[in-house]
Amino acid sequence: MTDLPSTARVVIIGGGAVGVSSLYHLAKAGWTDCILLEKNELTSGSTWHAAGNVPTFSSSWSLMNMQRYSAALYRGLAEEVGYPMNYHVTGSLRLAHTDERMQEFQRVKGMGRYQGMAIDVIGLDQIKAHYPFIEAHELKGALYDPSDGDIDPAQLTQALAKGARDRGARIVRFCPATAVGRKGGDWIVTTPHGEIGCEYVVNAAGYRAAEVGRLFGRNVPMMVMSHQYILFDEIPELAAWTRENDRKLPLLRDVDTSYYLRQEKNGMNLGPYERNCRAHWASPGDPMPDDFSFQLFPDDLERLEHYLDDVARRVPILGTAGLSKVINGPIPYTPDGNPLIGPMPGVPKAFEACVFTFGIAQAGGAGKVLAEWVTEGRTEWDMWSCDPRRFTAFASEKDYCVAKGMEVYGHEYAIQFPRLAWPAGRNRKLSPIHDRIAALGAQFNAYNGWERATWYAKPGDDVSELAAQTFGRSGPWEERVRQECLTVRDAAGILDLPGFSRFRLQGKGARDWLSTMITGNVPKPGRIGLAYFADDAGRIVTEMSIMALDEDFFFLITPAVAELHDFEWLERHLPQGTRMSLQNVTDSFTCQILTGPNSRDILAEITEADLNLPWLSHQSVRIADRWCQLVRVSFAGELGWEIHSKLDDTAAIFDAAWAAGQKHGLKPFGMFALDALRLEKGYRAWKQDLSTDYTVLQGGLERFVAWNKPDFKGKAALLDEKQQGVKKRFVTLLVEAGDYDAPYMSTLWHDGQIVGETTSGGWGYRLNKSIALGMLRADLAQPGTQVEIEIFGQRYPALVQEDKPLWDPENARLRG
Repeated sequence: MTDLPSTARVVIIGGGAVGVSSLYHLAKAGWTDCILLEKNELTSGSTWHAAGNVPTFSSSWSLMNMQRYSAALYRGLAEEVGYPMNYHVTGSLRLAHTDERMQEFQRVKGMGRYQGMAIDVIGLDQIKAHYPFIEAHELKGALYDPSDGDIDPAQLTQALAKGARDRGARIVRFCPATAVGRKGGDWIVTTPHGEIGCEYVVNAAGYRAAEVGRLFGRNVPMMVMSHQYILFDEIPELAAWTRENDRKLPLLRDVDTSYYLRQEKNGMNLGPYERNCRAHWASPGDPMPDDFSFQLFPDDLERLEHYLDDVARRVPILGTAGLSKVINGPIPYTPDGNPLIGPMPGVPKAFEACVFTFGIAQAGGAGKVLAEWVTEGRTEWDMWSCDPRRFTAFASEKDYCVAKGMEVYGHEYAIQFPRLAWPAGRNRKLSPIHDRIAALGAQFNAYNGWERATWYAKPGDDVSELAAQTFGRSGPWEERVRQECLTVRDAAGILDLPGFSRFRLQGKGARDWLSTMITGNVPKPGRIGLAYFADDAGRIVTEMSIMALDEDFFFLITPAVAELHDFEWLERHLPQGTRMSLQNVTDSFTCQILTGPNSRDILAEITEADLNLPWLSHQSVRIADRWCQLVRVSFAGELGWEIHSKLDDTAAIFDAAWAAGQKHGLKPFGMFALDALRLEKGYRAWKQDLSTDYTVLQGGLERFVAWNKPDFKGKAALLDEKQQGVKKRFVTLLVEAGDYDAPYMSTLWHDGQIVGETTSGGWGYRLNKSIALGMLRADLAQPGTQVEIEIFGQRYPALVQEDKPLWDPENARLRG
């Protein structure tokens, strides 16, 4: 009989490396009354057949943080918990075939150096010194990471398990969770051996996470890929080299061809990510078995022939080795390839730590992040890249998950170019005027599933995927985006912007409650204003526009992708027993931006609205006999209005504005132009310039803090920070850039020291200058300070500007 406790503080479902790491980190945080349930034996899912690579490389700041933490944890874990492990820190080489790949490496090198890692970009001569068996044909160079290596996944999991048990946490094997329910505010987890009452539940079920998610009524956005790697027999030349040098070869990744090659004892391990990949358990005719513990799929070597041929030319000694074994096992994928770590959307006191494609490399950091979510309600690093709330309902549709999962797997090592729109899983949500703007030349990308125009091409422009595979400013879009920006400056532009998240808040006490939630003042009826929500540490949780329709009646408007994140934040903080009503009405409404000096004249022809109401006001009007809310704001920084309407009325309103606007020079513009225009105004972007990596004061948002309010969330922390002194500050920089603008998380230098990072960068077409927004050491955040920005390995001079917009600094055009 299994000895199952009747209660626990946290129940974790799933005993792979991530679930056990979560238990270990909870116990380490002092939460020892926690239990992990595993339906079979520990590691019986993807962990047991994982290759065990432990890279720190990532082009994502948060994933790099997580993987860096994992590698550091694993180096000392065996000694800490008293459990021996095979962990080989061999270093690694990532090979570059193209200049663009070398640029990616330079960017990651800068990020890694900022995080304290000795990543380097090396030339062909150094590649051979690190890896004597390589043929360097067609290569440009490589990225060398001395911290990379490999670990035995089973030993890692058992070491973490021992560390958790030694601190008092429990692990119960062969005990699946079969049902969950709520009782008196707690969870009841049902198993074949009894029930456990608990405060929190964590889904850490790996490739079975969707099955566990359904117990909560949650449709987890995921699918399962078949991933193969091949083990080769001993190679005499490699064995001799290893004896002579007393070490293993660095792990080799040919990322442009798409495989890794690792020394395994005195043989090799080859793991391709092939384009002609295969999804499993993706159709009714291929259901997931009730139990697949410690099992594999049949070999499917035909898919790998190209990679076998290529690697034999790259490392000829492999061509002499016999094939020893093929491992073909299930690996889970989300639609963007990043895992799910954080609050389970719509489910109280439930969390996810699942769907890890690189679970061994990320398990250590994932456990830390999950434990912080549960015990503190927030994480040290902003982890939006992994937050389950980044996916809304459409992303859980099976065909979408399969299409995106296969696309990500087949391009696992692909460069993430800033203007490349990935084609799989598209056209999920279309504006009623999608066909109209497509006929005008609109090129699209998906924003939380909504297809929005990014730029408008003209006949003859190269709109291919290949043309977008560049980090450069120039491309077929550049002149078009310039024209769009200057049209907004000189005449008028219209942008269809479907998908804004919006929530209706009303009822007695709504104004007073909002005042306690935001750092600033709640706008009066008829007005709209930006509001910042801080956590208890004073960090930026989110930004919303608050539109006050009446004393206790508001619309809260936030970015499309923030829908579940921001609604959950509001809902979680509503007082118990409140008479207020909070509704998510996102799907019912849409928005169009009409902006530019001629926008008033255009509106005057299609509505009887009072167009002289001041900036930051709003009014209910009719256009084309349709109701809409006309809001006097413009993210583009020109005279303009947002036209908020019912989704079904989009076409009638657009047609009226378009017809009236032709004699006023009205043209469409896209998201690329809007981003350039907002940079010139210093407007912040969500989860770039605005994230929990920064406090409200660091973000340069003190003008949105009403210190005279009795209290608001985060006030105590912000008062303390103000008294102690802000350590870094938001700055706007003009950059003497070359052909490339500063990407997110480019390093700022001063006198040979790292002093900050960029959060946004791009070209301002009204100013004709390169602009960067960023965070700089406070003593340097003075107008006129000269710093340098590292952009793809080169440092460029940049000058700190005054704390006001670069374009129209007094907002005269906005208020005109």
